[in-house]
Amino acid sequence: MVDQKTIEPTSNLNFSLMKRATMAAFLPKADSRYHVRSISLPTRSHPSTVKVEEQLNKLKACEASSSSQAEKICRGLFGLVELYRCVEELLNLPLTQQALAQYQHEKWVNELLDGSVKYLDICSKASDTVLLMKESVRELQSALRRRKGGEFSIEGNVAGYTCCRKKMKKEVAKSLSSLKQMENKSGTSPILDLDQHLSAVVRVLREASLITTSIFQQLLLFLSAPVLKPKPTKWSLVSRLAHKGVIVCEAQGKKINELESVDIAVSNLLVQNPSKDPEAEKIQSAHKRLEALDMSIEGLENGLGCLFRRLIQTRVSLLNILSH
Repeated sequence: MVDQKTIEPTSNLNFSLMKRATMAAFLPKADSRYHVRSISLPTRSHPSTVKVEEQLNKLKACEASSSSQAEKICRGLFGLVELYRCVEELLNLPLTQQALAQYQHEKWVNELLDGSVKYLDICSKASDTVLLMKESVRELQSALRRRKGGEFSIEGNVAGYTCCRKKMKKEVAKSLSSLKQMENKSGTSPILDLDQHLSAVVRVLREASLITTSIFQQLLLFLSAPVLKPKPTKWSLVSRLAHKGVIVCEAQGKKINELESVDIAVSNLLVQNPSKDPEAEKIQSAHKRLEALDMSIEGLENGLGCLFRRLIQTRVSLLNILSH
């Protein structure tokens, strides 16, 4: 069995406060109310089953929030950590263990096992992608500091950042394809002749799988945002399109995510347009957006790390139950 450990944040004070607030949002509250439809469960469900349902409803409410894209995904990841903690409690019930052991050769049981290992794989690959992104962002930040201190060409660092983004998109596309296949297969195996408790357990586990898929999709789509290709030229087409895109998004009430915001700032750095935006202002703007992206990436990295360890515990619990 995998020992549960308290995961301490490794970031600065601001991120520590954000993480505690995020985790607190998913802790059980006796009088909480959510304006989302609850999943249908049998009457007199076991308290552990009800806890899972409550966490599912909180995650659904989180998805409907108006937070920034990165913040919403970060909340979702930490929400999944709490969800799978409740799933762990449900799986550790003797009643659940005995019932699952009796049906270990059923297709829906294999579906649960298969899903658990695929989520681990996707979570691991997403962590690698986020780490790659963090390194690229910090290299670009360092290059900007050196440029601010004197003459220094930043074109090579921008090219490296763009190359990193392209590599990310290729890796993310594979994970998105895997998620799509899981989504198509999810819940297809019939669950017949189950007692009330096990029927409820299977339903909430399938709901947990659906919400996990949804949050991973949001994360991967965030990481694979279209790559803007900045070029060192006069008020270029790329810069005009970026500027037009921001105006259109604002007019339509849409928010650009942190990656797109950095792309625009980096594009402006390479545009030779002396009549607008002095060099110092463009560097300051890029610094500000890179810092915001760096903090978002750190939140995603911590969330994925916590979730990966929790997913391992869930898979180990399933394997232990089915091996008896």
